[in-house]
Amino acid sequence: MCRDCGCGLPGEEPTGISAHHHEHEHSHAHPYQQSHGQGEEHDHEHPHDHEHQHEHEHGPGLHHGESHAHPHTHFHTHSRSHEDVDHDHEHSHARGGEARRTVELRQAILAKNDRLAERNRGFFRARGLLVLNVLSSPGSGKTTFLKETLRTLGGQLKAGVIVGDLATDNDAQKLRESGAPVVQITTGTVCHLEAEMVTRAVKHLTLDGLDLLIIENVGNLVCPASYDLGEDLRVVLLAVTEGEDKPLKYPPMFQSADVVIISKIDLAEACMYNREAAMANLRRVAAKARVIETSAKTGKGMDAWRDFLIQQQKERKSRDPLGVER
Repeated sequence: MCRDCGCGLPGEEPTGISAHHHEHEHSHAHPYQQSHGQGEEHDHEHPHDHEHQHEHEHGPGLHHGESHAHPHTHFHTHSRSHEDVDHDHEHSHARGGEARRTVELRQAILAKNDRLAERNRGFFRARGLLVLNVLSSPGSGKTTFLKETLRTLGGQLKAGVIVGDLATDNDAQKLRESGAPVVQITTGTVCHLEAEMVTRAVKHLTLDGLDLLIIENVGNLVCPASYDLGEDLRVVLLAVTEGEDKPLKYPPMFQSADVVIISKIDLAEACMYNREAAMANLRRVAAKARVIETSAKTGKGMDAWRDFLIQQQKERKSRDPLGVER
């Protein structure tokens, strides 16, 4: 469950992953009642709400180690388990003259995601992939920008794309027109991508020969800021049509950015965009981020963006999987 907004509650829409060759993975939501082993089944009415995601995947390229008779992989979501539970209360059980005892177990909400993100990062680096996590609000021109990015790269960098959306594969279809391999993650009610979703999706991409992996995150300037996916660079789009104060309104997102793309600059005059104010706000919130001004429609700034990616990939390939210069 998202720690920021509570999206993705059990029992709601499932998460699916599909590639252009129509492979699907299914997710099933289970109620609170579940089996915990032979001869042990719990059906508690508990006043506290605990949630976790039960893993059946073990990272990119890794296998469960068990043989299954059916052709699909199933992902289960349970509302409670004996691990990954964060207790912030005490239980008192008095039996006869037994002394009262309090046991507390605390765990960071994002600990599981962070572990999987590090696993993803190691896997990507071992393959020499440069990985981008591209984020923005809806309507910033993210998909159009990425489509033009793929066109501008030409044969200089070979890219694959993972697209995240709550519903439809419209963006994935547009990006497939470039000829790049694309995998769609349909998140249902979840307003961000998580490291585990990327782990699953990567298994549907042929990574041989790829130089660049682009992850188009769900359009949202809040929740995705909290979730590391294992990327090298976090790229945040700010459209001139959105207003110059977006970095001040959504500081965690822009503070986490390695690159800020100012998009739709061809519309700057029409929407009375104040460039000076926008740059001042970015310097205030995202002082270390590289800023590139672009228009996917006119092509302005796209060459500078392409050259930046090529340089980043050269630096990636100059290092071994441990990040040591060759």
